[in-house]
Amino acid sequence: MKNLHLPLTDIILDSLNDGLYVCDRARRIVYWSKSAERLTGWTAEEVVGHRCMDNILVHEDKDGHRLCGEEFCPLHRCMVTNTASTCPVIVFGQTKTGGRVPMLVSVSPIHDREGRVVGGVESFHDFSETYRDMERAKQIQMLSLECDLPQDDRLNFASFYLPHDMIGGDYYAISKLDANCYGFLLADVMGYGVAAALHTMHLSSLWGRYRESLFDPTEFASHMNRELSKIVKGESFATAVCGLIDAAKRTVRFVSAGGPPLVLLNRDGDARQLNAPGLPFGMFADADYDETEFTYAPGDCLLMFTDGAIEIHNAYGQQLKTEGLINILKSLGYPQSNIEMEPLQKALLRFSNDIRLEDDLTFLDVRFF
Repeated sequence: MKNLHLPLTDIILDSLNDGLYVCDRARRIVYWSKSAERLTGWTAEEVVGHRCMDNILVHEDKDGHRLCGEEFCPLHRCMVTNTASTCPVIVFGQTKTGGRVPMLVSVSPIHDREGRVVGGVESFHDFSETYRDMERAKQIQMLSLECDLPQDDRLNFASFYLPHDMIGGDYYAISKLDANCYGFLLADVMGYGVAAALHTMHLSSLWGRYRESLFDPTEFASHMNRELSKIVKGESFATAVCGLIDAAKRTVRFVSAGGPPLVLLNRDGDARQLNAPGLPFGMFADADYDETEFTYAPGDCLLMFTDGAIEIHNAYGQQLKTEGLINILKSLGYPQSNIEMEPLQKALLRFSNDIRLEDDLTFLDVRFF
């Protein structure tokens, strides 16, 4: 064979279908495989000694973030956290001609003989064909999430949604039911990806069928639980919170189905957690649900979120929990200012010991005037 004089390791790595490169702690590229050259057009001579952000790959993630900083870069995160990726990350890499190619990326830290992290390795392959299908699925799913947030001088709604992958397992809906009352639902289907996303489409259908019953939140919850139980048959479930806001009475009546607490913040940012018992939808078809009611005052802010915002662990195994999320949001100026997802993502990643956030993120924010 022509290249048998090469080290066996190089021959093997150059034979892989996946592109592969290795960098040091400063993210300087020290190895670039032939498959990486084939997929990107960049030769080893052009990239070795440079960083991937030096106008080479300049990755972007599915949400449009440049990955050349720190928190969003999977390769940097694997070295900082000393953790290999457990599932591939979708990124868009830059080819030599300037085009962008959707890629599935896996990363892992490299250790010296003493176990210290001295670099990282990234493998990637072209994801274009599957990406086109997922992009169509995303467009369909987003149609089910589109809702005209009600306009009312007495209150204001805002929603923030960030799926873990192209499509996700979180679902939310808000609807005006009469001149004063607004129904809401925030649900998190177990897992993420295609299977969870299909269940959100079913939730959208159920929302359209049963939302008028939210004048009695327990009735609505029973409908949702019973219908979801028919489909998942105990193999999956959805944690959720649903309820009714009465802008005339300044009350919120809600039912929890195993989801995180609601958080009511006043003008000064003092936070009150509103917990309620309840089994997730789909676990037991005959589950009972109880209603909880509270009042709010002008200037208050009601925050709802899915589990992905609080079930984040740091390097010591400590979970962020609701208190930690509230502290992070306050450090970013909330509730005096609106939620901004990019700074919030970065703050959550700085707390975590993961390469990326491991679940979908959804927030519903209701401000009362």
